[in-house]
Amino acid sequence: MNTREATRKYRLNQWTEIIRECRSSDQTVSVWCAEHDINPKSYYYWLRRVREAACEALPSIASGSNTIVPVDIPSHSAKYSSIYQDSSPDILIHFGSVTLEIHNGASTALIENTLRALQNVR
Repeated sequence: MNTREATRKYRLNQWTEIIRECRSSDQTVSVWCAEHDINPKSYYYWLRRVREAACEALPSIASGSNTIVPVDIPSHSAKYSSIYQDSSPDILIHFGSVTLEIHNGASTALIENTLRALQNVR
C-alpha cells in the first residue's frame, strides 16, 4: 500500500467516525457541527466521500455473480391450479413482465420461496 492510499484510508476512517458520532446524537447536523466546531459543508463533503467509498467497495452487479434462488413447488400444486383456475387470486403482484397470483390455499413455504426469488430479479 502506498502513502496516498494509506492517507485516504486514514481520512475515510476519521470521517466515518465523525459521521457516526453526529448521527448517533439526537441533534441536527447543523447543531452538532456548531457544537463540535465543524463546518457543515465539510461534514457533507466527508459524508459524500464515505458514501462513494462504500459504493466502490460493493461487488459489481455486472460481475456475473448473480445467484439463483431455488423455488420448491410442491407436487400437489397442479391440483390447486385446477381448483383456482376459475377463481380470482387473493393477491396479484405485477413485477415488470412477471405476474404472480397467490391464492389462500398457497403454502407459507411456497410464498416465502417465491418472494425470496423475486428479491433477486432485476
